Amino acid sequence: MSLQAIKYDHGYLAILDQLELPFHSKYVEITSTEEGWHAIKDMRVRGAPAIAIVAILSLAVELHGLTNNGKLPPESLEVQEFIVERLRYLLTSRPTAVNLSDAARKAELLVTKCAKEETSSGQSVATAFHREAERMLVDDLNDNHKIGTNGACWILKNALLPGNTTVNVLTHCNTGSLATSGYGTALGVIRSLHAGDVLGRAYFTETRPYNQGSRLTAFELLHDKIPSTLITDSMAAALLASKEKQVSAIVVGADRVVANGDTANKIGTYGLAVLAKHHGVKFLVAAPCTTIDLKTKCGGDITIEERPAMEMTTVKGLRGNEGSKNSNVAEMISMQIAAPGAEAWNPAFDVTPSSLIDAIITEVCVVEKNSDGFFNLDILFEKP
Repeated sequence: MSLQAIKYDHGYLAILDQLELPFHSKYVEITSTEEGWHAIKDMRVRGAPAIAIVAILSLAVELHGLTNNGKLPPESLEVQEFIVERLRYLLTSRPTAVNLSDAARKAELLVTKCAKEETSSGQSVATAFHREAERMLVDDLNDNHKIGTNGACWILKNALLPGNTTVNVLTHCNTGSLATSGYGTALGVIRSLHAGDVLGRAYFTETRPYNQGSRLTAFELLHDKIPSTLITDSMAAALLASKEKQVSAIVVGADRVVANGDTANKIGTYGLAVLAKHHGVKFLVAAPCTTIDLKTKCGGDITIEERPAMEMTTVKGLRGNEGSKNSNVAEMISMQIAAPGAEAWNPAFDVTPSSLIDAIITEVCVVEKNSDGFFNLDILFEKP
């Protein structure tokens, strides 16, 4: 069973605090949009799909609290205005991932339409929002399973090395149950390969400077007993060049895929794509359609979030007694690793040009380049 990073029941929301992983499994309850905003900004929850889900659900539980306390305005327009204001506040938590803005836009359209109905009330608008939030949670999980299946099938068809019956795959950052409502995107592809008994080994990067790979992806892969190996970010070139390791594909997630296929993802993704091109290894992006932003033309138009320098100059870990059986109660501390006073540049994401991407895996289908060498992402949104 995959990890559950988001626990939700009508009126209750709790997240697995990813700042404490992999040493402490601690759930933090979210009761308001302010608490949801800080959980996202402080990276207690991260991953584009999970950010959107937690944001929307944090507003849902706040509305539930207002209702229970008799503080929900009776007028539909007043509740609509409150929801829209809260959604716009949540959008400021992290700017690069598009899933949150997509979810907020859909929710705003829904409550605006509901508020205009003749029989609408403050409660009916709040109820409509609750249903939309819960639908997003369920849809994301279903979409992740489809992404996993689609990606695994594509890799076996297009990246299986001659004479092999299994594939070795490299991934970057964390794109699993901890970054989504469950199962994952790029890590969902790896899970599907493993479930089909066709995964040889999953390699994963430490993902400096915040170590989402060594902290979170390792935690998930060990939990699911998937054969895996951690590498430092600087080992990727040697790994791809190794005839012994035989990596068939690199599969990563995405925080935003724009109209021409350029993709913003965790810093270090661009470098992996360059290495993949040089070594003839397939480079794949796995993301739900909610991550695709057709309104933005190219990667140069994406706002790249910059994080605090301390994420580079310090590391977090347990105080002594490595491997102790009592590590669950050991003290978590931050340690300085850079020379005091060193200046740091810490972009959280980089942009991989579409020219370096072989295919984009979605829940609808796997999009490949057309004969002109371009991705036609419009097909993902065509009605059947």
